[in-house]
Amino acid sequence: MQRVEATNLLYRDPTLYDLVQADSTGAETCRKLIERHRPDARTLVDFGCGTGRDLEILAKRFECTGVDLQSGMVDHAHQARPRLDIRTGDMRTVRLGKRMDVVACMGNSLAYVHDNNEISQVFATFAAHARPGALLVLCSPIAPIPRTEPTTATVDTPRGPAAVTIHHTWDLRTQINTMHRHWVLPSGDEARDEIRRRVLFPRELECYTAGADFEMVDMTDGAGGGLTGPTAYTVARYTRG
Repeated sequence: MQRVEATNLLYRDPTLYDLVQADSTGAETCRKLIERHRPDARTLVDFGCGTGRDLEILAKRFECTGVDLQSGMVDHAHQARPRLDIRTGDMRTVRLGKRMDVVACMGNSLAYVHDNNEISQVFATFAAHARPGALLVLCSPIAPIPRTEPTTATVDTPRGPAAVTIHHTWDLRTQINTMHRHWVLPSGDEARDEIRRRVLFPRELECYTAGADFEMVDMTDGAGGGLTGPTAYTVARYTRG
């Protein structure tokens, strides 16, 4: 797994991350999928929870625990959302010692794991925290953005609007889609970062879930297109026990 905080400007500035992601609908989509497939669910763990932005919304309905690899994001979460149970941990290896009704991994967190064996380790972690009949809810890219022409967007920051020019590259062999960003910050300073995401196609996701004793029950379009590429919410049920 790459050190995403070293390559992603937003992960180096959790306050900016929260601001940019403020209009995300991920938590609400996750809640609706749980209501559809496991309405009696009471407990939830979110792997790759970042600053706890989505977890704060889900905690209104569920007893929640969050895990994230990046200590800076977790420290920010403890300050901004002190009531949440958020811990630093690697979703390839972490074991919390408890099982939940729902195991979630949203915000494309799974896409930062690029190696096939390590992806299997992540799914083993999901299984280790799932009660019999638990739901697994994933949000991840299921197709690349192949276009290479740059696009420009304006991003609000605490110090004013920043201009961001973005282009993408796609490596078919590794299935890694890289977003290259050039930031012109309100101060006039410039910064560059890149985000490398592993695309898992729908049948691959189905194989990984089955290999960890989850049965696929639903797959629905996520954000679709845009700057993050086509994504899907995958829902699977833990079949052991």
